[in-house]
Amino acid sequence: MRYDDRRAAGRLLAEGLAELRGQDVVVLGLPRGGVPVAAEVARRLGAPLDVLVVRKLGVPWQPEWGFGAIGEHGVRVLNRSVIDEAGLEAAEQEAVEAAERAELDRRVRGYRQGRAALPVAGRTAVVVDDGLATGATAEAACRVVRDQGAARVVLAVPVGPEHGVARLRQVADEVVCPQTHRILGSVGAWYRDFAQTSDTEVTSLLAEAARTAPRSPAASSPVPSAPLDRATPPPPPNREVLIPAAGARVGARLVVPDEAPAVVAFAHGSGSGRHSPRNRYVATALNRAGLATLLLDLLTDDEALDRHNVFDILLLARRLHAASLWLHRETGLPVAYFGASTGAAAALEAAVLSGSDIRSVVSRGGRPDLATPAALAHVRAPTLLIVGSLDTQVLSLNRLAADRLYCEHRIAVVPGATHLFEEPGTLTTVAELARDWFTTHLDRPAAGTPRRSA
Repeated sequence: MRYDDRRAAGRLLAEGLAELRGQDVVVLGLPRGGVPVAAEVARRLGAPLDVLVVRKLGVPWQPEWGFGAIGEHGVRVLNRSVIDEAGLEAAEQEAVEAAERAELDRRVRGYRQGRAALPVAGRTAVVVDDGLATGATAEAACRVVRDQGAARVVLAVPVGPEHGVARLRQVADEVVCPQTHRILGSVGAWYRDFAQTSDTEVTSLLAEAARTAPRSPAASSPVPSAPLDRATPPPPPNREVLIPAAGARVGARLVVPDEAPAVVAFAHGSGSGRHSPRNRYVATALNRAGLATLLLDLLTDDEALDRHNVFDILLLARRLHAASLWLHRETGLPVAYFGASTGAAAALEAAVLSGSDIRSVVSRGGRPDLATPAALAHVRAPTLLIVGSLDTQVLSLNRLAADRLYCEHRIAVVPGATHLFEEPGTLTTVAELARDWFTTHLDRPAAGTPRRSA
């Protein structure tokens, strides 16, 4: 069957997505041809429409050989096997990304005409194109949206090759494709009218959608909610703050739901913890459970440029400790820690500095082994170490650190997850594990005998 045009394809595609109507959905069209299809999908689902601009990062001497992709908000997805096989140096990767980032920003400005991007973190993101050829762009788009914290990624295309659709089901949570063919040929062959979509048409469709689409609670808030519970109250207000911490003033985002019983401070080793899509996703899930959160930058922008600072665990720990003292004064709430990367080691060190004041600690794909053995032995806060089953080296290091802990602790291994928890559903599992650990240990006594657990 041939489609009359892209809009007709979008109307048919929307029928296969009808179950999403009324849910917290954002429809994302890939420019240019995917946007007219996406506009029809968004209209029939009653969902907001936005454009999803991604740029492939190609090996300089073979541009079609992609070593990664980039999206908005600094999102970068890399293919380490291609980087290793091509022997790409860091400087070469950075040069390619800088050029592609400039082009991405130019296109985004042109398409959105000054409008802000719709948030996808914690929501169902429906990625729409007018068809699959190689599937490379669709795969990059799904990975970028996942990295931005989408709770569920649905890829929707009117037509595609059987092998490509099967492969993309390993990337997206769901693929909706009404027509799959063993031999596809060109995408345009399956349309009666496949005239090129202009930038002007894309801009016009986005502007029209912005004027008419209903706005969900998630779309109106910088920190959208994550679908971990049946109830869907609007997210609590948040504010940006500057916190004096060990010789610097560090940026942070504070969210305090009404009647929150505790607040979780996030520690990320790279410094920019408040902009991490994964941290924001987990924080939103915790807010949904009624917990307050502080997404914290442990390093200033200039400090983060020096890799030595990222591994200065004691510096990070002192800043986290100072931030937690400020946080307790500001909110009057007990404090817990969520650490990622070297921030996990900093969280454990800071927990020792704080004595019995820290209720619990959770690490996501972290490096608790970088905390000193003395600190590990003196941690009293119940500690959960979350690691992907495929992140074998870090899993071994977490087990080494766990052997040195005498507090209540557990290692939770997420099946099928790699270091960044990019695989479908794995970040949701992280959020659920963290939520349950923090809420279980809200009423921990201020002091007590340490316990060991397997």
